[in-house]
Amino acid sequence: MKKKDRIIIIDFGSQYTQLIARRVREIGVYSEVISPSLSLDRIIEMNPLGVILSGGPETVTSNTASKVDNNLFSLGIPILGICYGMQTSAKELGGDVVTSDIREFGHASISLVNSSMLFEGVNLNKGLLDVWMSHGDKVADIPKGFEVIASSINCSISGFQNISQNIYGLQFHPEVTHTNQGKKILSNFLFKICGCSKNWSTSDIIKSMVSNVQSEVKNEKVLLGLSGGVDSSVVAMLLHKSIKNNLICIFVDHGLLRIGEVEEVMSTFEALGIDIRMVDASELFLSKLAGVIDPEKKRKIIGNTFIDVFEREANKIQGVKWLAQGTIYPDVIESSSENHSSSVIKSHHNVGGLPEKMNLKLLEPIRELFKDEVKKIGAELDTPNHILSRHPFPGPGLGIRIMGEVNETRITILQKADKIFIDELKKHNLYNNLSQAFVVYLPVKSVGVVGDGRRYEDVLALRAVETVDFMTATWAHLPYEFIGKVSNRIVNELSSISRVVYDCTGKPPATIEWE
Repeated sequence: MKKKDRIIIIDFGSQYTQLIARRVREIGVYSEVISPSLSLDRIIEMNPLGVILSGGPETVTSNTASKVDNNLFSLGIPILGICYGMQTSAKELGGDVVTSDIREFGHASISLVNSSMLFEGVNLNKGLLDVWMSHGDKVADIPKGFEVIASSINCSISGFQNISQNIYGLQFHPEVTHTNQGKKILSNFLFKICGCSKNWSTSDIIKSMVSNVQSEVKNEKVLLGLSGGVDSSVVAMLLHKSIKNNLICIFVDHGLLRIGEVEEVMSTFEALGIDIRMVDASELFLSKLAGVIDPEKKRKIIGNTFIDVFEREANKIQGVKWLAQGTIYPDVIESSSENHSSSVIKSHHNVGGLPEKMNLKLLEPIRELFKDEVKKIGAELDTPNHILSRHPFPGPGLGIRIMGEVNETRITILQKADKIFIDELKKHNLYNNLSQAFVVYLPVKSVGVVGDGRRYEDVLALRAVETVDFMTATWAHLPYEFIGKVSNRIVNELSSISRVVYDCTGKPPATIEWE
């Protein structure tokens, strides 16, 4: 994909690293996440207009702490260190970092000490700026030639700068929404300090991707595993625009989908004139899952079986040279612990495995994009709104929303309960206000009373969250009357359910999905 101005983010393992990259792109500048181990020569080859050093879980006071090549600081490339990035900059340049007497995690207020281009146009409230801190160490002494630009009660050096060397540091996180005017601070770094221009727009991205696909694929056939989710659907729309009838899509029904999903996906893409072929492998998946309780085993069985089915179907099609996948940038980062300091969050089957087995050339046209970028591109490509507005649905489907053994009876019950919940959310105009909502089947029985009879049946949990980036999430405060109505419908319409509970746990400490 054609790139003009570029900002690189050196990843020290922060949970917010992806968020930094997204914020930079939202502002209109291309960003890319790299490992601290990447050589200085390679960084120079990338020709970035600026470098951001991310936060991280390590302590700079350790002898084994991650760091960058010290020569990076003498290249003249503008550098912004955030949290750990600020601390490692200070230490490498001769300053001192110590363990804080008082650790800061959460909201804090800073005052601005000396003028800085980072804070130009930032409005203060009674002389203070609300920010988000997350640190156990702090800079005790700044390097020679630096000056303090921000301070808080518990952290007297909350920001510093060396204007002549174009090096800046912030102890707080401007990339999170909790920091007031954080986007303005990042914009100042990008435009006033780095001299970037806005060059990362939806229309530019689409033109570049279409051109790349056409020049790479030429007149060869491409196979795409289409799930009906946002990522693979947008890839289908992009490839159809680029190569028309040379695209063939395979939709695998593993029996763990929601009610009506097979019919909806097939009819949607058939109506768009896209060649889509459905494979019903539900009995095979259910037989493989029989008696399995462990969630990781479920994921592996479903993933491996999907690969087997897809490979079998692909071998029936002659002349296919390419395998297209809906890999997006977070998939690449999360699955590449060898290249980044952050730990592997989850293993994505579409980031490896399948291409080697099938001996096809790999095509991943949206692998440099974040989810919100994919949705914007999908909208411009006229992807049906009911596809783009769908809440995320896990690859293993309902298999990881059923706690304990997966069987046909439980799948049917969960499908019906989930439809009741989603239908009511849409009916009450609540669905589009939520980031994700679903029902979980619990391995618990509870006593209930129906009419004059005693019922001892299973329990379901309702889950609904609100989030900007899915890295953190808050539980949705749905109206009590609404929750009560959904609960009553489920218990009344599904005789095998005796109780419904509502999950009011955020992320962290919980994950969004239960398994």
